[in-house]
Parts: sequence; C-alpha cells; structure tokens
Amino acid sequence: MFIGIGTLTNVVTVLVGGGLGLLIGGRLDERIRSTVTTALGLVTLLIAADAAVAVGDPALTDAVGTSAPMLIVLGSLLIGGIVGSWWRLEDRLTAVGGWLQRRLVRRDAGESPDTDGVDRRARFVEGFVISSLVFCVGPLTILGSFQEGIGNGPDQLWLKSLLDGFAALAFAASLGVGVLASALAVAVVQGGLTLVGVAAGSVLPEAHLAAITATGGLILIGVALRLLDLKSFPVADLLPALLVAPLLTAVVLSF
Repeated sequence: MFIGIGTLTNVVTVLVGGGLGLLIGGRLDERIRSTVTTALGLVTLLIAADAAVAVGDPALTDAVGTSAPMLIVLGSLLIGGIVGSWWRLEDRLTAVGGWLQRRLVRRDAGESPDTDGVDRRARFVEGFVISSLVFCVGPLTILGSFQEGIGNGPDQLWLKSLLDGFAALAFAASLGVGVLASALAVAVVQGGLTLVGVAAGSVLPEAHLAAITATGGLILIGVALRLLDLKSFPVADLLPALLVAPLLTAVVLSF
C-alpha cells in the first residue's frame, strides 16, 4: 500500500458522493443521515483507541521508561491546547473559511438569475468553495494526512473519506456541480500535508513518532465526540500538541 492512498481515496469518494448527489438530490431521509453519522462516530472511536495505545509502544517505553509516556501525552495536550486556545486556531480556521467564501462567492445587487450564466457561475463557485472548506479545513484533515505521511497508515483518512463522501452527496444535491471540483482542493491540501508527514517521519526517531501517534489518537477522540453529538469543543485548538509531543519526548530523553 503506497503513501497517498488515503488522499486518493478521499478524492474518489468526493467525486462519487458528489455525482450521486447530483443524481438523487436530497432524497436521503434525515434518520438515515443521522444513523450513518453515528456509525462513523463509533468507528472514529475505534481508530482513535488504536492510535492512543501507541502510548505503550516499546520504542517509546524503552526510550523514556514506562511512566513517562503518559506524562508526555498529557503535557503535549495541555501545552498544545493552551497554545492553540491562545492562538484561537478553531476560530481562525472558521474565519478563514468565512473570508474565502465572502471573497469568492459574490452576487451583484439586482442580478437576475441565469443571465449570461453569471448566476450559474456564482453557484458553481459557491459549491466549490463551501465544500472545499468543509473537506480541507478541519482537524481530521491535518491529523489524518500527517499520520499517513509518518507511516501510520491511511485509516484516519479512509474514515474522513467516508464522511466527505456523504457530505459531498448532500452538498451536490443543493449546491450543484461545483462540489465535484473540490476534489482538486482535497488532493492539493491533503497531499501537501502528507508530504510534510513523510519529511518528518524520515528524520524523527520511532519514540518521537509513537508520542505523536498516541497524542493524535486522543485528539481524534474529540472528533468522535463531535460526530456522536456528545460533546462539541474546539478540537483544532489541540492540534499544536502534535508538535509538542516530539519536543517533550526529546526533553525527557535529554535527562
């Protein structure tokens, strides 16, 4: 299995989901959508648990001892959460999305629908921008791409692919063919983040990578809680923990 298959799968599901959305429109019952989201939330918990157990990875415990890994993960989430909250990462990501939408999706006052194709073009751009933001601006995008890049497999991106496929179906039903074009944004953004992970994985020791994996697993639990509608909090504020984890590991190793 090659690195990048997670992003490739995501691109395909956006295209397939968007295509189905154009064909069947909004015929999916709300109960079906809710059940699917709950199922994906439960699978997210399973994937998160599988990643979190890396806290007991022999590469990490042999390097720093059996008690330090838990403290490293705890410290990473605390420090990363403080930094992310200070930077207001979740709010900034949301603000970036709103700014892009306002800049790219505009309709002149008094414009009549479908005159000279202007309204169709605006609808296409709206579908592209909104769906691109949903698919590319979020903690699972960064977390899943990075995890695949460092060699932990595409499981998280496969989960995201399912989520995006159903989202693309709903978006295409209401916003049209522009949603299909967002597959290009997914390829560029996630592909770039995966390459960053590849670069990091080639220089970081196994102990540091295990600390990142365990920390990422706990962040993923936050995503699962959102999907299950149990707890909603700014998960993106915790993303700096992925950078703090290898730094704390290096600090512990220095003693």
